[in-house]
Parts: sequence; C-alpha cells; structure tokens
Amino acid sequence: MTEGKGPLAGIRIVEIDAIGPVPLAAMLLADLGADIVRVARPATAGGGDWEDVGGDILHRSRSVTHLDLKNDRHRALLLDLIERADGLIEGYRPGVMERLGVGPEVCLARNPRLVFGRMTGWGQSGPLALRAGHDINYLSITGALHAMGAKGEPPPVPLNLVGDYGGGSMFLIMGMLSALLSAKMTGKGQVVDVAITDGVVSLMSLFYAWLPKGLWSDEPSANLLDGAAPFYRCYTCADGRHVAVGCLEPKFFAQMVTGLGLADREYDQNDRAGWPVMQTDIAAAFASRTRDEWAAVFEATDACVTPVLSMEEAPLHPHNHERATFVDRNATAQPAPAPRLSVTPGAIEEPQVLDISEAIESWA
Repeated sequence: MTEGKGPLAGIRIVEIDAIGPVPLAAMLLADLGADIVRVARPATAGGGDWEDVGGDILHRSRSVTHLDLKNDRHRALLLDLIERADGLIEGYRPGVMERLGVGPEVCLARNPRLVFGRMTGWGQSGPLALRAGHDINYLSITGALHAMGAKGEPPPVPLNLVGDYGGGSMFLIMGMLSALLSAKMTGKGQVVDVAITDGVVSLMSLFYAWLPKGLWSDEPSANLLDGAAPFYRCYTCADGRHVAVGCLEPKFFAQMVTGLGLADREYDQNDRAGWPVMQTDIAAAFASRTRDEWAAVFEATDACVTPVLSMEEAPLHPHNHERATFVDRNATAQPAPAPRLSVTPGAIEEPQVLDISEAIESWA
C-alpha cells in the first residue's frame, strides 16, 4: 500500500466488497488519501470481486486482498486487520455480517474505536429491512420518484445518482467522517446505519418544506423545478439534440428571451396561465437552429442556456478540459478526484493486490 497524499492520509478503512454505493464511497475516500483495503471473495469462494460494475474506475486508489469469510482462518485474519483499522464499510443485507462472525459487536469488541459503516437500501430496521431492492425501489417510497417525469405518465427510470449515490454514497461518507472525528476525540467507535431511503428523504428537504406551504404541488410536471416552467426545462434543437434552460431569475430570463429573438413578445415570467404559450414560442425558437449554434449564441451570456452533452462529449467541453474535471488514465477518461483541496489535494493511485498478511503488516 502507498502512503496517502490527501487530507485523509493516515485513516485506515476496511471495505467489504460490494456493489452500489459502497465502492463509490470508498473510491472518493481513497482519492482523498484514506488507506483502504478492499476485501473481496476469491473465485473459489463463489465469486470474485465486482469488476463488472465499474471496477476499472470504482476500485481505483486502494488495495485489494481476497478472503473467504466463511473460512475460519480467513475470518480470523480479517479481524486482525480490523483491529488495526479506523473504519469498516459494508453493504450486505442486515444480519449477514453477524452470520459471518464479523458483525459490529464482534468487531467493536476487538477494536473499540472502530467506526462500522453499514450501507443498505432500506436500513437496518423496519418492515422492509430484509427485502431485496434497487435504486428505483428505494426512490419509490421517498416521494422523490413520484415527483419526477411527465404528468399522467409513469415516472421515468432515473440514473442511480439520486438513490445509490446521492442518498447512499454521500451519506455513507458523511456518516463515516463524522463518526471518525468523534472516535478521534473520544476513543469510542460506533455503528453508522446508512439507508438510501433516509438519505433521499433528507435530500428532499426543500420540497417537503414547500409542500405544506402550498409552494409545491404533490404531482409531477406542475412545479417550478420539475419541468412545468418553460424557463426551467430542456428543449429539442434542429439537429435533434438538446439544450438545457435554467433562467429562473428575471434578468437571466430576459437574456434568454433576447437571445432567442423573442424580445418583441411580452411575457410575464411567473404567470402560470401564460406558460403554455411561452413554452410553445421557446420550443419553436430552439427548433430553428442546431444545439451547437444555440450554444454559441448563449456562451458569453448569463441566460443559463447550455448544451446537453453526451458522455463522450463531456470530457471535451472547454470548461471541463481547462479544469481537468476528467483525467486520462489507462486510455480512459474518468472523473478526477473531487472536491479540490488547496493544501492536501486528492490523487488517483494505482490499485494493488495484496496478500492479507501484507495488509496486516503494513498497518502494524
């Protein structure tokens, strides 16, 4: 293992191999300097590590060792590693780690300052705790999925950014860092119970604040930020590609109207009764030129009109290029470490395969 270079240098975390939010959380922590050993199952134990779900990127910056946790000797070695760790993160269903003999009670008895992070969709308790599920299922009981999409249509299938990664990975990271700080001050570890459903509901705080005040309607495509407003949605251009419009403020709205050549029209931006006509006019204007032509028109303005780029185009955008938002690694464009710190910046490290004894020795 290499010495960490970021703000989390010196923090040691055991990652029990998983899919979903756990590997992204570990990647981000490792990019920021945490020394992480990923514990994956050997192929002989019924499956190797999860390389088929983004492992070439999601498993970067940390080491991996292979253990069969149903094997008594391997389990004992894992506990030796845990004894030297600051934290552990896992993504099994509730009770699985306990059945394997490495649940929180056992691990905290071995290492009282350990922070034991548990990442699930439904949480460690509740009627659904032991049920299977995926991102779309977790979103469905939070109100978030219902709020997305077109009125009268089934909600769209979103990318797993909101559930797995927003409500899951980010809350796992926040919970781990909070508990690690507490452990550093008190010497006492604890269990961090992270549920995607909890995290997504927290992310919905603004909308749950607006709802009882009548500032948000509990139906899709009826609100300011869900596509109902003509000045906050996407439009199709002449080449079939799209632009994103987000001119909420009147001064930005005015620049958008001028750029579209609609300055001779009188629009009351916040008059909902006039939104259908406004949307028809804006759609017709955008349909008259290509996406890139409109991008050029609005590039130097504050109209909040931007091209909707494909994943292949995004790394080539001048802003992303100048900021090095993407980095080239192994002939592949991948996200650079984020966020950026001025004194202890994160870095991408090459993953290493270690024997468990090497991992234990390095943390001695």
